[in-house]
Amino acid sequence: MTAPNVYDADPIPEAARAEIDRLLATGDLFRYTAAQGAPVALLESEFAALLGSRYALAVSSCSAALFLSLKALDLPRDAKVLIPAFTFAAVPSAVVHADCMPVLVEVGDNYRIDLADFEAKLDGAHAALISHMRGHTSDMDAIMALCDARGIPVVEDAAHSLGTVWGGRNIGTMGKVGCFSFQSYKLVNAGEGGILVTDDPEIAARAIIMSGAYEANWKKHPGLQNSFGHWQNKLPLYNLRMQNLSAAVIRPQLPEIAGRVALGRANHDWVADRLNACPWLTVPPALPPEERAPDSIQFNLTGGWSDDEARAFQEDAKAQGVSVQIFGLSENNARAYWNWQFLPDLPDLPKTRAMLMRACDVRLPARLTGPELDYIATALVASARTVKR
Repeated sequence: MTAPNVYDADPIPEAARAEIDRLLATGDLFRYTAAQGAPVALLESEFAALLGSRYALAVSSCSAALFLSLKALDLPRDAKVLIPAFTFAAVPSAVVHADCMPVLVEVGDNYRIDLADFEAKLDGAHAALISHMRGHTSDMDAIMALCDARGIPVVEDAAHSLGTVWGGRNIGTMGKVGCFSFQSYKLVNAGEGGILVTDDPEIAARAIIMSGAYEANWKKHPGLQNSFGHWQNKLPLYNLRMQNLSAAVIRPQLPEIAGRVALGRANHDWVADRLNACPWLTVPPALPPEERAPDSIQFNLTGGWSDDEARAFQEDAKAQGVSVQIFGLSENNARAYWNWQFLPDLPDLPKTRAMLMRACDVRLPARLTGPELDYIATALVASARTVKR
């Protein structure tokens, strides 16, 4: 068989098409045009219920959600915000846009925050932004205990973690704010888009106003009227709103999340078992409280690999039609912290650097069939054996 195409998106549900046609016929695309019942408002209500949160705010991207979360925390200018050194460049960018200073924390070869380095850097920090990168959850019990003891607010970047559960709680609901992505390669695909959830009414009110709820538009958000009245005209507007067409694409996909999670986890675990049987490939296990919702797989080249061997592995897999990204060896990779040259005084982070130089990334959409998964796993193992024979 030929290699599966892992980059094709799933079709958008038919219900979305009908709603889009209705919206186009009315021209009603702005979220605040309708007095109530706009698709964006309905999405916020449904997503908050899905996560078990009091409030949700739909915005233009997860990056916008992260930025608004930090602004809504009302941090001082140049506040230090701890972030993992393994994340996407949009995360430190959001911190910079929020007039704060990112403090990079080491990440181990299991792709999770190094807790000793995290604790050592907490003194003097004003907030922590925890990226569950590629859906790998750091020890949230330990992180929340450390931050709660110091009164440090936590924002969760759950862009890759919709559907992931930690100790029975939905990821994105453990910190002050949780931020999710609807970008095209995420579990729910709207091309672009994001949403934040919180239980804090003041954070919700500030974020809603700054997102672009100008004049009396905040009245179209349920509750929070006293908070809105207090903050009106006292906060800048960034105009990061979601528009109705995006919400129309997202809403019919919400009921499909549970099924996509189950398929994605089964796919991941089946391929992981195949890779872990190879002496040169290792998939780090989930932490015990974590129930993941993966749509990709990450694994390490282990047993001693040179850079040339790692690149040869990439090329051999590519020749079989399987695209492997090695984070630290892909030119200008936005997940390699040394490429975040917009940050002053980038630190030396030897643990994270060593991990990135041997950490591999392969997409595994939930729609893949058994034979397609077998093709990918067989190709990766064969490439490793070809290089290391």
